[in-house]
Amino acid sequence: MAIITLSTDIGINDFVIGAFKGQLLTLQPNAQIVDITHQLSSTNFAEAAYICVHAFKYYPEETIHIVLVNLFEFDPSQLLLAKYGKQYILCPDNGILTMICKQKPGNVFRLPVKNGAKITTLQCLEYFSIAVHKLATGRSPLQVGQPIDNFVERYPMRPTFGDNWIEGQIIFIDRFENVVGNISEEEFEECRKGRDYKIIFGRSNNIITKVQENYSISDNSEYIATFNSAGMLELSIKNGNLAGLFGLKGSKEYTSSYAETQEESGKRNWFYKTIRVFFE
Repeated sequence: MAIITLSTDIGINDFVIGAFKGQLLTLQPNAQIVDITHQLSSTNFAEAAYICVHAFKYYPEETIHIVLVNLFEFDPSQLLLAKYGKQYILCPDNGILTMICKQKPGNVFRLPVKNGAKITTLQCLEYFSIAVHKLATGRSPLQVGQPIDNFVERYPMRPTFGDNWIEGQIIFIDRFENVVGNISEEEFEECRKGRDYKIIFGRSNNIITKVQENYSISDNSEYIATFNSAGMLELSIKNGNLAGLFGLKGSKEYTSSYAETQEESGKRNWFYKTIRVFFE
């Protein structure tokens, strides 16, 4: 039985997701369809990738993940299939693939799409349904699509490191307005080398000096730093809304390389807020 996950920016108030599931079940009646989320940001690919990466790793081999964000940013006539570890990803050719994989996958295939036809969302989803059916019935990716090497690449921003500091970016704000940065516990400890530290955030340079195991051991008004279930640095206030209180925001837009000159960055507000860690 095929396991198919759906991660989209379509929302749940339209008919499209219901229709797509109908397309999938018509071709693969015994499929198990799992909704990861339909609330992905259409422009915050760092957030979308964070959600997908840390959900996908809990699924079994041969799971087929369909990721649909910002479908019409580019011409949707090129839809992609990629091997992701021992799983599959189907997605538009807009950079979300390399944001999730954090590298250029070696096995990427272009799905057959009718040339010259007007392509709607449901038509694109129909092509995904056909690809899912072929994979679920034992076809290899070579039998599903055409190998390609030329597709849109975007990559997540990485923290920057010095001998005594790390600077990371906010990549996700959850429904409780807890703030997740792109600093992993492994990177934190490697740079720390057993030293004391200060975690600084917000315009007022608020300071946290200890990473807690969880929220339960903290006072109600205390700023809290933890490493969350994904192993990423998370900042919060117990029973409070950290992001709203301090006006913290994550990525709102992205570029193909994330490389901007100082002149360019000065012409507009930078699209992330930073979390800084100083070691003593």
